[in-house]
Amino acid sequence: MTIRLGLIGDNIAKSQSPRLHRLAGLQNGVAVTYDRLVPAETGMAFDALFAEVAAGGFRGVNVTYPYKERAAAKVVIDDPLVRAIGAVNTVVFDAGGPHGYNTDYSGFIAAYRLLRGDMPPGVTLMMGAGGVGKAVAYGLAALGVPEIRIAERDLPKADALAAALRAGRPGLRVVTDRDAVILAQGARGLINCTPVGMVGHDGTPLPRAAMRGADWAFDAVYTPVETQFLGDAAAEGLQIISGYELYIGQGVDAWRIFTGLPLDYDRLRADLLLPETP
Repeated sequence: MTIRLGLIGDNIAKSQSPRLHRLAGLQNGVAVTYDRLVPAETGMAFDALFAEVAAGGFRGVNVTYPYKERAAAKVVIDDPLVRAIGAVNTVVFDAGGPHGYNTDYSGFIAAYRLLRGDMPPGVTLMMGAGGVGKAVAYGLAALGVPEIRIAERDLPKADALAAALRAGRPGLRVVTDRDAVILAQGARGLINCTPVGMVGHDGTPLPRAAMRGADWAFDAVYTPVETQFLGDAAAEGLQIISGYELYIGQGVDAWRIFTGLPLDYDRLRADLLLPETP
């Protein structure tokens, strides 16, 4: 049996998701193919590529930047929380049509708890209100954050997310602004959910000086694992939560959704640290 999977997104040449799912298949004695699917490289727009994949024998696909919100409009979403998030990063093709899930949400919560346990997030600045930002924001709400500050150049997008969060959790304070430096003042948590820092988008979304006084930082970027944002945060003494933890968490949850097969989490982490064989 061969399980055919894939990843749709931009700038994914160095993504380790193919390796994660192939290793998961090895644990279960099943062959896994996992294709990197970049719309621009295929010569197709996202909609056309998604339709081709849906009809092409794939069991499912992961979806990454910048297509998670567009994917949500093309699938059946059974979970009301995922419908509220409005972004999908895991799609399963079955007889009932494509079904969408969000493992960024569960992956972020798992990453946070792994590093910070039951410590409350405190007032948190989140930069970016796109697909992963929506999932992380709902994750913060589940972790009991008292106030989320959303920095986003597209302010109407941030305001729409703020309204949805307030509706879902009355009493939650949500503030929006285009200027992350202003919103960083007095924040305990700092989160990057923008593409800044990923391969092809060098830099950091927040100057190091604006990080002083915060307690912890998380970067949703995991390609590369070591970003300037996290490096600056570590230099300022903040506790670091790497996007690598989100990568593993969302991948483990996606594997379960794709296959229903078991997975030894500790073995997977150890295998991922080994040099990749040709």
